[in-house]
Amino acid sequence: MKKLNIGLYGFGVVGKGLYTVLQNSKTVDAQIHSICVKQEKERSIDRKLFTRDQNRIINDQYINVVVELIDDAEEAYVIVKKALLAGKDVVSGNKKMLAAHLKELIQIQKDTGHSLLYDASACGSIPIIRNLEEYYDNDLLLSITGILNGSSNYILTKIFRDNQNYHSALKQAQELGFAESNPAFDVNGNDSLYKLVIIAAHAFGLLVSPDDVFRFGIAQINDFDVQFAREKGLKIKLVAKVLKTENNLVSLYVAPQFVQPDEYIYNVEEEYNGVVIEGAFYDKQFMFGKGAGAHPTGSAVLSDITALSHHYKYEYKKLKYFNKPELTNETILNIYLRYTRKEDLKHFKFIEVTEQYASKETHYVVGKIKLASLISVKEIIADLPVFLGVI
Repeated sequence: MKKLNIGLYGFGVVGKGLYTVLQNSKTVDAQIHSICVKQEKERSIDRKLFTRDQNRIINDQYINVVVELIDDAEEAYVIVKKALLAGKDVVSGNKKMLAAHLKELIQIQKDTGHSLLYDASACGSIPIIRNLEEYYDNDLLLSITGILNGSSNYILTKIFRDNQNYHSALKQAQELGFAESNPAFDVNGNDSLYKLVIIAAHAFGLLVSPDDVFRFGIAQINDFDVQFAREKGLKIKLVAKVLKTENNLVSLYVAPQFVQPDEYIYNVEEEYNGVVIEGAFYDKQFMFGKGAGAHPTGSAVLSDITALSHHYKYEYKKLKYFNKPELTNETILNIYLRYTRKEDLKHFKFIEVTEQYASKETHYVVGKIKLASLISVKEIIADLPVFLGVI
C-alpha cells in the first residue's frame, strides 16, 4: 500500500466532509498536504495547509494524489488534466466536467499510466462505478434505472408524502441545504444527466455527449399532475435511465416517471438515491444510499483515495473487450403530456394516443412517442407550459 500525500482543490461541503472522514479513517496511509481555495477566511484547521495558488499543488513533487472537489466544471477540467499530465493520480467529484471530457481523460490516463477515479461523482455514497467495472464486467446488462438527484427526490417526497406544493417543497429543500439558491441544476435534470452519461460509459462502453441526451426535469410540475398520479396510485420520481435494446443499441434519457408501488424506487424518499440494475440472467438488483451531503460524499471520495493506495485503475472493460454499442433514439416511450395551449401539442409527434382529457384550462394526452421526437423539442420544451412523464 503506497503512502498518499494529497493536494485538495476546494474546501466546501464535500471537501470538509472528506477532511473529517479522513481524520477518522485508519485503513489508509494518507494525509492532506495542501488545500487550494479561492478565498482566505478563518478556519478551524491549520492555516498553513491553505493556498490560493492553483499551481502550487500541481508543481509540488511531494504530492502524488490530487483530489478535485470544486463546482466550476471548466476550472476542474484544467486542474484534472494538468494533474494527470504532471504524473499524479486524481480523484474528482465533478460530474459535469467528467461527462463533457470523459473520452479525452480516458486517453490521458492511458498515455500517462496514471489513474482518475470518480465514484463519488455518480451517486454519492452508492459505489455504482466500481460495481459496474468489477462485478458487472460482462455484456449481460440490460438497463440501469436510477433516482440520481437527492434534491429533486426530496422535493417530490414532500409533494407526495406531505402534501406540499412544488414551491413550498423547493423552499424547504433550500432552507435545509438540499437545494441551491438557484436550483436549476438539480430540478431541471442536469445533475442526473451528467451522472447518467458517466454511468453509461461504465455500464455499456458508450461515450455520449450530454447534448445528445433528452433531459426534462420537475420544475414544471403542478397540482394537476400530482392529482393524475394519485388517482392511479402512482408517485412521480425524477428518473435517469439507460437501456440496451436489440442489435446492440442503447438509449438514454432523464425525465419524470410515474412509478408503481411494486417498483424498487417507489419507496426511495427524501434526499436518498436508488439504482436498479437489470441483467439478462440475474433479473434486478437494487442499490440504495444517500446521494449527497458532506459525510456520505466525503466517504465516497475516501473510498476512491483508498483504492489509489492499492494502485487501482478503472479498466474501462466495456470500451476494450466488447462490441461497442451505438446510441439510438428510436426507442418508443409511453408518456403523459399535460399542456394548456392546444398549439403546444403540435410539437409532440405521438405515434398513438391511448388516453386524453380536455377542460377549459388543462389538457393531457397519454400515448406512445419516439425518443427522437422528444429530442427534437428539447431546446424549447423548458419554455413551454407543459409537463411530461414516462409511464
